[in-house]
Amino acid sequence: MQKEFDVIIIGAGAAGLFCAMTAGQQGRRVLVLDHANKIGKKILMSGGGRCNFTNLYASAENYFSKNPHFFKSALSRYSPYDFLQMVEEHNIEHVEKEQGQLFCNGKASAKYILQMLVSECQQVTVDIRKQIEINSIEKNNGFKLITSAGEFESDSLVIATGGLSIPSLGATGFGYEIARQFGLNIIKQNAALVPFTLTKKWLQKIEGLSGVSLDVVVSCNNKVLQGAILFTHRGISGPVILQISSYWRPGDEIIINLFPDLDLYAYLIDRKQSHPKMEIKNILSKSLPKKLAHRLCEIWSYEGAINQYSEKKLKLMAEQMQGWSVRPAGTEGYKTAEVTMGGVDTDELSSRTMESKKVAGLYFIGEVVDVTGQLGGYNFQWAWASAWAAGQAV
Repeated sequence: MQKEFDVIIIGAGAAGLFCAMTAGQQGRRVLVLDHANKIGKKILMSGGGRCNFTNLYASAENYFSKNPHFFKSALSRYSPYDFLQMVEEHNIEHVEKEQGQLFCNGKASAKYILQMLVSECQQVTVDIRKQIEINSIEKNNGFKLITSAGEFESDSLVIATGGLSIPSLGATGFGYEIARQFGLNIIKQNAALVPFTLTKKWLQKIEGLSGVSLDVVVSCNNKVLQGAILFTHRGISGPVILQISSYWRPGDEIIINLFPDLDLYAYLIDRKQSHPKMEIKNILSKSLPKKLAHRLCEIWSYEGAINQYSEKKLKLMAEQMQGWSVRPAGTEGYKTAEVTMGGVDTDELSSRTMESKKVAGLYFIGEVVDVTGQLGGYNFQWAWASAWAAGQAV
């Protein structure tokens, strides 16, 4: 069994496999090690099994990091169209959804993206090994890894272990431990792209609304986003909530506009004149899911026909419906978070190669780094771009 390699990559997820493929194409002898029993688990579950594998409009504005310039180099040198070209070469059907989001389509599913990466790795004889526990890592001229399968040595070591999100799929903090071992700084992590939980009081008020979804505008800390919200038995979720969670901090309020495309006050005045005996809850049900409209009327004590309400009261109602203030109790945490915000400090890494500035031959790519994308394929694009940058350099 081969023990010496040019490159060892820890982590057989999106970034790890892509880096292995890229390094292999440069003629490097590559070994990929993963502790899980299956590789690419997060690829397989992404996008509801259809894998939102990139976003055509990925740019610096779609990413968070302590250093807002760090990711520009990698993203500019490996674009969404570069990855799309490989997808098309493998004849994987895909479809563009809103805002440039590309998903597998038709009979194609996330498994075809994983198969594509594995196939590309096989063509350049990358060695991929599963269920390998790494006991220690030593650095001399190169790197020596003491593992459950014996010792392995390499000139370069790439950490592609991901973050803390979705531990049920095997996520751990191992990558951060390696960074600390070699003296690299870590930016505090927190769950991102994650549903909110609500207080017991609010959960009692919205009991029975689980599964109700609608298009809203949500704002928090001067960020305004529009999209679908979903009520759950723990609180609120949906694409717009996952997106706004990246801007939210504990204790913050979020403001929800339940009628984003309507001047609700003017509409209510018109209804009062044209349908004076119509009940408020039924008027609101014309634009909101009926169950939600009726429940909100219960919560805010809006009863009876609209002709019973003064213009002042209708204005207050409109302001309440279009500026519903909610203070989340917290988030669902890493258990359901799409990604981890924070990670290996980008000040420690070369933006061109992803190599540590302190330790020659040590690279960090993907989610383990303090670079987090918005919802919509941006995090996969960061995985491909950072992996390509490192794969070219190792």
